Amino acid sequence: MRLLVKKSLFSIAKCTRTPTSNTVGKFNGHRGLCTSPDPHTKVCIVGGGPAGFYTAQHIVKGRPDVQVDVYERLPVPFGLVRFGVAPDHPEVKNVINTFTQTAQHERCRFLGNVTVGKDVSVEELRRAYHAVVLSYGAEGNRSMGVPGEHLSGVYSAKDFVGWYNGLPYNKELRPDLSHDTAVILGQGNVALDVARILLAPLDMLKTTDITQVALDALAGSQVRRVLIVGRRGPMQVACTIKELREMVNLPGTQPDLLTEDFHGVQEALKELARPRKRLTELMLKALQEQGARQGDRKWGFRFLRGPLEVLPTPEGTRAAAIRLALNKLEGSGEGARAVPTGEVEEVPCGIVISSIGYKSLPIDPAVPFDPRKAIVPNNMGRVQDNTGLYCSGWVKTGPTGVIATTMNNSFDTGRVVLQDLDSGAVDLTEAKPGLQGIAPLLEKRGVQPVSFSDWEKINSEEMKRGEAQGKPREKMLDVQEMLSVAWS
Repeated sequence: MRLLVKKSLFSIAKCTRTPTSNTVGKFNGHRGLCTSPDPHTKVCIVGGGPAGFYTAQHIVKGRPDVQVDVYERLPVPFGLVRFGVAPDHPEVKNVINTFTQTAQHERCRFLGNVTVGKDVSVEELRRAYHAVVLSYGAEGNRSMGVPGEHLSGVYSAKDFVGWYNGLPYNKELRPDLSHDTAVILGQGNVALDVARILLAPLDMLKTTDITQVALDALAGSQVRRVLIVGRRGPMQVACTIKELREMVNLPGTQPDLLTEDFHGVQEALKELARPRKRLTELMLKALQEQGARQGDRKWGFRFLRGPLEVLPTPEGTRAAAIRLALNKLEGSGEGARAVPTGEVEEVPCGIVISSIGYKSLPIDPAVPFDPRKAIVPNNMGRVQDNTGLYCSGWVKTGPTGVIATTMNNSFDTGRVVLQDLDSGAVDLTEAKPGLQGIAPLLEKRGVQPVSFSDWEKINSEEMKRGEAQGKPREKMLDVQEMLSVAWS
């Protein structure tokens, strides 16, 4: 239940600020919202993940008269850096320091706990801001489209990752890890992250920011074998060499690869580009050495296979096996296409995790959306037929690449926004109220935003809890608990 908002919460109070102060945009049930006179140009960004913050960073740096407000539906910022990056990859999360600098910039405000499309419409934002950038990511799952995918024991990688990373929406997942074999469909970096977390020694995870709930579940896990399945062959595998090397070197594990999957690969090495060649050589090395490795847990790629059906237990309620189509390749290289041979195989497993991709969802009926590509149709970040409306990140391109890819994508959108502000393509002659136009709407609807300083209270409490357990942080899993700490 949403906390009640005091009547005076969003009264706009004029206040003086120095360049080092951070009073703009603070929300507090006792003080109300304190704002200084805003810069003339108002831009808002929908989504407080990497795309949102990189876009904000570029716009704030590129124009001295712009105020950027970042709206986020959760009380906590940073999106997939917090909820998607593997807990044993802390170095990837260092980008949070850059996002924090942006959020603390005197012309940037973070407004968490606001769901655009529900608490406030995109059309209302467009009336209040000169430019609106949609950077809300890809929260949906791509369906496998096979019978049995809704059986118990079948999970999306997105939800599984959200579970061990503390995403509030996935806190009730409770995956059943009482089975020997797990099959992961998809061979990208997320698939390897999941495989590594399932098989990693607990001592490797205890000092990360993985949730205690996940750590307890993994302590009792019976999973000893993880198969990572892909439709195409070794020379089309989607993961990067860093993630593969981590699997190869994972303590207590040994590779379980099939020699027949690598037929003709050695001979084709000389034709491969260097990154692909190094990746393929590492797989071949793992294949050659797998008999010499010691470990009670196994992982392995299964190539040229695609899902046909998740087979149920006799009572018909949960997964017992997966039926796979055996494929052959037509063509070669990155463009090779998987074609079913007509042969099938069944792999007994109690856990099936689908890692075939995320997808963006429509945010508001007023915003065009391409359901086939699962993106907002755009030209270089400009939303089709909607002057002043933009997009960045995965909702712009689809869920591809790593954080650096999102950075470049978002900087590109930021440049386009600045170009349109500078050229007059976006009309700046009309004064826009920005947050002062949105705050009364939120107050009327009982919505109390979380400021960045409010988030810092959550951050401090999480770090305090983590320190007591020898971890960087212990994430809060409940939104109401986050709000209680934020407004304490």
